[in-house]
Amino acid sequence: MLDASQYGVTQRDVVGAHGLAQPSSQPIPMICCVRDLGILRYADAFARQQDFVAGRKADEIPDQLLFVEHPHVVTMGRSAHSENILASPELLERAGIELHDTDRGGDVTYHGPGQVVGYPIMDLRKWKRDVVAYVRGLEQVLIDTLGEFGIASERVQGATGVWTPEGKIAAIGVHISRWVTSHGFALNVETDLDFFRYIVPCGLTKPVTSMRALGVDANRAEVTAALARNFGRVFDRNMETI
Repeated sequence: MLDASQYGVTQRDVVGAHGLAQPSSQPIPMICCVRDLGILRYADAFARQQDFVAGRKADEIPDQLLFVEHPHVVTMGRSAHSENILASPELLERAGIELHDTDRGGDVTYHGPGQVVGYPIMDLRKWKRDVVAYVRGLEQVLIDTLGEFGIASERVQGATGVWTPEGKIAAIGVHISRWVTSHGFALNVETDLDFFRYIVPCGLTKPVTSMRALGVDANRAEVTAALARNFGRVFDRNMETI
């Protein structure tokens, strides 16, 4: 059995101050709002996530699926090892790469132009109270989406994310507080893979790839539409684009 702590989730994260949180007596219909936030710096996107998380915890809004594209940034998760950043802060700055600590699970990762980042803000009390099942669900969303574009991908035991024979194509790192999720996944669509040379992605010395590198010339709108459609199917949500 997998340990949810590997995703940066502890018992304290998912249990409220008065024990296990209970569903609202008047639950919001199971819809999920899809919002494309465009290009946002990492700190700005994190602040937007926090606003949505607060609204979801209060049961004031339904589940959300946020899409965003970040300017060049390296983020360090809860399990990050500084030695997996292969460049000094000064070199990163000269290359135009921001550096941020974050509260998601996982190690070091890179986000940048040409990458579709998805941030689900979802109340798992109204799906499954199961962190591992949630992460596996995100992997399935990515696998099914890539399949629509003719890319065969799979899970690799002991390594969260989605892989092709040519390398890792999507990363996953989540945070869960009182069963409400934040952070999520990053899919390399037409990402400049040279920027991964500054880090050891997710602490794994394995190659990375992208949809473009695999010969798929899909645009952002096509990819986000497929991701939203598969997210709705995997998590049994009615997807509504805002």
